[in-house]
Amino acid sequence: MSNCTICPRDCRADRENGRRGFCGVTGKTIKCARAALHMWEEPCISGDTGSGAVFFSGCPLRCIYCQNRDIAGAERGIDITEERLAEIFLELAGKGAANINLVTPTHYTPQIIRSVQRARENGLKLPIVYNCSGYEKVSTLKMLDGIVDIYLTDFKYMDREAAAIYSHAPDYPEVAKAALQEMVRQIGEPVFDEAGMMKKGVIVRHLLLPNHLKNAKGVVQYVYEAYGDTVYLSLMNQYTPLPGLERWPEINRRVTKREYGRLLDYTLSLGVGNAFIQEGETAKESFIPAFDCEGVLPEKPV
Repeated sequence: MSNCTICPRDCRADRENGRRGFCGVTGKTIKCARAALHMWEEPCISGDTGSGAVFFSGCPLRCIYCQNRDIAGAERGIDITEERLAEIFLELAGKGAANINLVTPTHYTPQIIRSVQRARENGLKLPIVYNCSGYEKVSTLKMLDGIVDIYLTDFKYMDREAAAIYSHAPDYPEVAKAALQEMVRQIGEPVFDEAGMMKKGVIVRHLLLPNHLKNAKGVVQYVYEAYGDTVYLSLMNQYTPLPGLERWPEINRRVTKREYGRLLDYTLSLGVGNAFIQEGETAKESFIPAFDCEGVLPEKPV
């Protein structure tokens, strides 16, 4: 991390000596904003008991509409060691978590690998979920082969212009395609237990943006034509415009029922068999958890 190239930004920050990368963090410690049971993932991830979600601070992508903006810029969170992260994994398992869900983990990949290995040596048996933006380097993903069981990845853009405007990443489509190919290579066919919980697999999420139905159709078409029903799609209508988007009026509103309905109709017309959809009023800020550092520090003895 003295010349960081973990993510596609290749910013080469000297994180080892305290310089912040594009992601907003250094490399000496792991900054974590929440570690708790989380019920708002896909049913095969959350189940009845909840996913053991660990929310990491900082982000290599930094979308202007980020729903987790409070932590994407690394303003919130507590610095912890790799040893403490391994303890958190085991504590979540003890609370009944269905899996360990690493949310925005990319920029901490080396530390996370060591923490998972340490936790497994101490009895962790749960699947590891890598919950990411899709903006991943293949070389970094290869480090996770044998560590990650489930990739829960975004695929945000097939439109390079939209990727440039909203995420400052015009190379996003090409990067995400290569990353997804590596994820599928590692995982192969999905595996579920008798209760319908995913034990191995790849889920591709797409958050529909207002006025960007064509982009969404392009993502769905690409993923399905490339991987068929090996990959599960998760089509989301929960986009919530937060303050500060006045300069981008085209996305400064919620998605309409008509927009989302047209995306679902298109998905069905392609013959997609494995997909999750959202129903009802999902575009609420209540879907954004409180980044209050719950579960990050050790619980005080009674």
